Amino acid sequence: MMTRACVRSCEPDISAVPRRVAMLSVHTSPLEQPGSGDAGGLNVYVVETARRLAARGTEVEIVTRATSSAVPPLLELVPGVTVRHLAAGPFEGLSKHDLPGQLCAFAAGLLRVEARHEPGFYDLVHSHYWLSGQVGWLVADRWDVPLVHTMHTMAKVKNAALADGDAPEPSVRVIGEEQVVEAADRLIANTETEAAELVHAYRARPSQVEVVPPGVDLDVFRPGGPDGRRTARRRLGVPTDADVLLFVGRIQPLKAPDVLLRAAALLRARGERSRQLVVAVLGGRSGAGSGDLEELRGLARGLGLDGVVRFRPPVTREVLADWYRAADLAVVPSHSESFGLVAMEAQACGTPVVAASVGGLRTAVIDGVTGVLVAGHDPAVWADVLGRLLGEERRRRAMEAAAVRHAAGFSWDVTVDRMLEVYAAAAAHSSRRRRFRPVPTTAGKEPRSAFAVAP
Repeated sequence: MMTRACVRSCEPDISAVPRRVAMLSVHTSPLEQPGSGDAGGLNVYVVETARRLAARGTEVEIVTRATSSAVPPLLELVPGVTVRHLAAGPFEGLSKHDLPGQLCAFAAGLLRVEARHEPGFYDLVHSHYWLSGQVGWLVADRWDVPLVHTMHTMAKVKNAALADGDAPEPSVRVIGEEQVVEAADRLIANTETEAAELVHAYRARPSQVEVVPPGVDLDVFRPGGPDGRRTARRRLGVPTDADVLLFVGRIQPLKAPDVLLRAAALLRARGERSRQLVVAVLGGRSGAGSGDLEELRGLARGLGLDGVVRFRPPVTREVLADWYRAADLAVVPSHSESFGLVAMEAQACGTPVVAASVGGLRTAVIDGVTGVLVAGHDPAVWADVLGRLLGEERRRRAMEAAAVRHAAGFSWDVTVDRMLEVYAAAAAHSSRRRRFRPVPTTAGKEPRSAFAVAP
């Protein structure tokens, strides 16, 4: 039985790191607010890893599709990290599902950008999500550089665990993912479970797959101190003596916020808790279903939860951390998660998590220690688990302390340390070239910086 999907034939030279990485995020910009549209954990992942790669001396150019004429074609996110917006199709009116038809335009724009530089300008391509992988496959071959790819989610895995009424991922995505798996020098998986799925469902080579868990910004997501919960609730206008359940994420069937609402209605009907119940739902419309938020509001009304559920739009990281601290329990009932960044952020703030026992959530949450994993999506079962934990304050306090300790092992710095090892391994074993080459210079001149080139 395979216990690790990552098998190294030899240790790479980790001193061989790329000087400049093209990081592709075709369908969503790192500048977008996570929690609405198509922005989510992927956006956080790209920004946090790019920032830390730059701090270690690797320049990163994040390339994404322009969705507004008001956004500059090229801007600096932080020193060493730029975001380039390429025109590919109309700025507005295209959903993620329309983008396969724009990949040629996007790739052509990226090739034109590279052509303005000296040969060898980019040392490596790191693509995120299958749409980016399709472009990454082309440009990595053209530039003769290694291709590293992170799936984030996979069509075959999502289709095997669809929510009621949710549409399956189309065959064009399944085929596209299979092609990217075949083309990539290295595949980064968030967990051992995802690594095994890549090997068994997509026929990835075990030596091709590397497990690199995502991280948490532990400077932002941290406990609030002895009176942290009460202080956070006062800032947010939440009753200090209420039972508070929190959902964070895009409003779509995949994330299953309806399971929380139905469970909350059952809790109230049972009358087992004398304290006021507050259910906070932080998230916006998903790009795949603009009507889902209205439907969820209607469900809350139909369940008699008008005075219980508080719908809030996506918020800044600092305010989000306050919501985590304010909650007694964070609830993650997703049908599929490659990792579950929300679960880890909540634990870093000292909040236990009740999560579906699926995918990466089995890694993010230690069942019975930092929270509880629930099999299936029966609201009655979820109500039982939530009600029991709300009534066991001593158990929750023990989980809060364990959650902080668990999350402390998942920092973005650790993620990027491993990512640099993967980059070195990709270069050492790439079919395109064996090692990173220094950026060429013209006679007596330094190469032009990525941050000085006109778009």
